Amino acid sequence: MAVADIAEEKAAVEKPLRADARRNRDRLVEVAASVFAERGIDASLEEIARRAGVGIGTLYRHFPTREHLVEVVYRREAEGLCAAAGELAAKHPSDVALEQWMQRFVDYIATKRGLATSLRILFSTNSTLFSDTSGRVSQALRQLVEAAVADGTIRGDVDASDVLHALSGIYSAPDTPEWRDRSRRLVKLLMDGLRFGAGKG
Repeated sequence: MAVADIAEEKAAVEKPLRADARRNRDRLVEVAASVFAERGIDASLEEIARRAGVGIGTLYRHFPTREHLVEVVYRREAEGLCAAAGELAAKHPSDVALEQWMQRFVDYIATKRGLATSLRILFSTNSTLFSDTSGRVSQALRQLVEAAVADGTIRGDVDASDVLHALSGIYSAPDTPEWRDRSRRLVKLLMDGLRFGAGKG
């Protein structure tokens, strides 16, 4: 699909929505994120509509193509992950905020894996989609890591890019039924390593 066609479709669905239509759209995006994470990109759009409590026609009115739905879901997940950094930092000690954010990163990766095929198509037609979101995710992690280093709750020799590299390895792990539970355990092991020796001169 041409970039111009995608832009035209996006413009058509980005008009102001009534409150009920906005609720339907938000619910569809929320459900789609969950279904794509569970079943991958081949997940049925009919199932997404059914779980959201709307008809398939309502889904297509908001999202004329599967790729448009995928893009909106991907942006929503990335934006939510970035926003969580500040929210967690305001509520928890810095190392706890970092650990909880990394656990949320597992959910983000689960959705991204489910969207992989369509994301490759989108990245080929929208070169800024990945760079925009990945840059913001990296910055959110950097802020959390630097805060934890600054107050001595994780090791002082930690570099945020190394932590992101370790987390990104989760993405390439085999897609097995226990993938998410195993990934959460890996995050805990990573945090144990980050905390080891913290506060020592």
